[in-house]
Amino acid sequence: MAQEKGLDLIEVAAKADPPVCKISDFGKFQYQKEKQARQQKAHQKKTGIKGIRIGLATAKHDLEPKIRQAQGFIAKGYKVRIEMILKGREKAFGDLAKQKMEEFKTMLGPDTIIEQPITRQPRGFSMIISK
Repeated sequence: MAQEKGLDLIEVAAKADPPVCKISDFGKFQYQKEKQARQQKAHQKKTGIKGIRIGLATAKHDLEPKIRQAQGFIAKGYKVRIEMILKGREKAFGDLAKQKMEEFKTMLGPDTIIEQPITRQPRGFSMIISK
């Protein structure tokens, strides 16, 4: 029947019993599948990671804008990576840096989830939080 109409026989569901086929133009069928895949990809929700950097010498008052910024990112559905970059002699004060990160975490509030706890990086410390 497909040859008589000048079309192709396309197997739609091979695992069905009996297999399901349709008579159509194969190029058009491929185009529709690709179009559907592009549309599904466009509608996917992508959760990105936003980054906030703090320093060891950053005062508590100066952390407040960064906390508001982090809360805004979390409210929009992003994950937030808080990084503390240590420079020079600051690398010797890892315990103070961890305290500063803990302080930042408590200032964010109890409703945030710590996805990755405070970890030591080559240049400092980082942690990832989300809603």
